[in-house]
Amino acid sequence: MPSTSSTFTFGRYRIDASNESIVFLYSLVHGDEAFSFEERMIVPGLSTGADSGLLKSVLDALHLMLGISYWKTFCPGIIDTGEIALTKDQAAFWNTLYTKGLGEFFYTNKIDFRRLVQFPVSKTTTPNPLKLPTQDKSLVGLGGGKDSIVSSELLKKNHKDFSLVSLDARDIHRRVAEIIGKPLIEVTREIDPNLYAVNRRGDVYNGHVPVSAIYAFVDLFLAVIGGYRYIVASNEESANYPNTQYLGEEINHQWSKTLEFETLFQRYVSDYITPDITYFSLLRPMKEIKIVELFSKLEQYFSSFSSCNANFFRHVETPRSLWCGTCPKCVFVFLLLSAFIPKDRLLTIFGMNLYARESLLPTFRELLGLTGVKPFDCVGTPEEGRFALHKASQSGQYDSDTCMQILHWEIGDQWNRLPALREKLFSLPQNHRIPTSFQKSLANL
Repeated sequence: MPSTSSTFTFGRYRIDASNESIVFLYSLVHGDEAFSFEERMIVPGLSTGADSGLLKSVLDALHLMLGISYWKTFCPGIIDTGEIALTKDQAAFWNTLYTKGLGEFFYTNKIDFRRLVQFPVSKTTTPNPLKLPTQDKSLVGLGGGKDSIVSSELLKKNHKDFSLVSLDARDIHRRVAEIIGKPLIEVTREIDPNLYAVNRRGDVYNGHVPVSAIYAFVDLFLAVIGGYRYIVASNEESANYPNTQYLGEEINHQWSKTLEFETLFQRYVSDYITPDITYFSLLRPMKEIKIVELFSKLEQYFSSFSSCNANFFRHVETPRSLWCGTCPKCVFVFLLLSAFIPKDRLLTIFGMNLYARESLLPTFRELLGLTGVKPFDCVGTPEEGRFALHKASQSGQYDSDTCMQILHWEIGDQWNRLPALREKLFSLPQNHRIPTSFQKSLANL
């Protein structure tokens, strides 16, 4: 269980411009043991020319964000932010980010998170957001999958000036960036090897961290030092859909992709760092199935993109295939794409027919809401999956495939009502935070 007497301390950070890196220090005391961690972030062309006060504000925030990977080892009840002073509202933001961002982690480890995360409040500090000269250009997070590709193509179509950024880039990112035709900024995060050693202990908690929130703070730092006015994410409306409930709260694997996080992050940046950088998701009004429909028309990417996380595990340098064919993301993307592109083209992309693999039925059932909870992965809603399954079946190309036959039967009486979901799934609601100058990118979709 988390210890209320254990302490996690945010140490100092140092900038090593000669090596294009920033080092963040952390320490943890648990019982009679003391641990020290040192994380290095390598930023090509690192510049420290920004206002010193602004630079401190953004690095303080990045320091707090990266610390989540080390804090979760023992979930210490005492948090010491060292030289970083937080207002009451700032502390509340970090309490929320750590608690909701680690929701899946708490759920899988059966941790009572209520009032566990308590960032300290300084009574003497006051908000001091600073002005920043920016250019009308954007940073677009590139994950190598369909979502960031669709965002990039929409921005290109509307003649927006942007660069791409990837954290721990792989060949997939580079190939996709080359097709997009925009420069790629590659940032490397070197997690302290001691963390991996500690994680192998039997008394240490392991699990999911809110990676998209980490991306957001890294991109914010790049925007500050590079004078970018916008940070464009590619998080869809479907990300707001939770996986399950635990201790009275919704648990969402994708919480740091939700509109809730986007809103909190926008306000934090504006109120405490600078009002001159805006973070938003261009795809927020869309559900996954609408994004896939748009992507299905971008054939130039079919042989290069991947949404399978197996490509991005740290120990995988050269994957044998862009798709593992077994994880929920592979199954979900196959499911949705099957509604829009011919079977032979889909099988060329994946190198396999997932509808023919009876072993995948449990995953299909979870994705379609027939059993269990929605998989803890970046996948869309059961309604989207069911609609796509029905639409794919109408082509007749999958009639002989085992999974298609069984799932059709299991959905039962609801099958014929699935086409009526189209309006709900493909409309673009106005619940978003997209700047006006970008909203025309979504016109006539």
